[in-house]
Amino acid sequence: MALSQSVHALIHLALAEDLGNAGDLTSAYFVPEDQCATAVIVAREACVLAGVEVAVEVFEKIDSRCEIAVAASDGSDVEAGDRVLTIKGPTRALLTAERTALNFMQRLSGVATTTHEFVKRVDGRAKLLDTRKTTPGFRELEKAAVAAGGGTNHRIGLYDAVMVKDNHLLAENSIAAIKRSIDALHAEHPDISVELETDTLDQVRDFLGLDGVKFILLDNMSTDQLREAVAMRDAAGSPILLEASGGVNLDTVADIAATGVDFISVGALTHSAGTIDLAMELEIDTDAS
Repeated sequence: MALSQSVHALIHLALAEDLGNAGDLTSAYFVPEDQCATAVIVAREACVLAGVEVAVEVFEKIDSRCEIAVAASDGSDVEAGDRVLTIKGPTRALLTAERTALNFMQRLSGVATTTHEFVKRVDGRAKLLDTRKTTPGFRELEKAAVAAGGGTNHRIGLYDAVMVKDNHLLAENSIAAIKRSIDALHAEHPDISVELETDTLDQVRDFLGLDGVKFILLDNMSTDQLREAVAMRDAAGSPILLEASGGVNLDTVADIAATGVDFISVGALTHSAGTIDLAMELEIDTDAS
């Protein structure tokens, strides 16, 4: 993917917090200035990769002389021992960039790998969605990692789609008031999709009759309730898409997908993903001066 300005800014911030005002003192005092080396980033466990382009940019920001060969790109399945990147350049630059590059890749590969595990359980019966439960500043990268793992991105933020949740409905919960709000929104933002959250089947029945609604979020419903909501939608001949959310984990996601819902949103893809064990191995170029 082409890195956006916000991602470049995040990389700059990550390097700045590592280098401070003095720079990499360890490399400056313990590594010869004119020494060159080859570094190989390898996977220490099986995973789905993400963040490769970000790691490349980290090395290039530290020293434009780095020559980088990508062996496995975002979305690739790799096994323990597989090479991901090979970087040739000044030894100081390789060591300075190492931890920041690995931090990005390890975190984002964790998101991609977690997503892939959920996608396998769903087995094509529904689309798996991420949420806004992301690490502050990392949303763009974490959502790209979800896509690399086979998931589908939900709205990016509060600006690109409307989701009317239970707390919004506390302020304005009559069907007539909701319809007025939808009409007002679409008068000024005709292309913005609207999703309404429900936690009862009675709400589902009411919302199925509303024009201008694209999605209904079925929050924390049992599988029996989810099946009933799907049957209700189908009997009404409604084009509204149904999204299940709440209580979704690797043990429950397959049963939820079997109910016939169109989407399943999982906050754990980003807020609970672990990190993947990646490492950089260094070989000093003894032929270089």
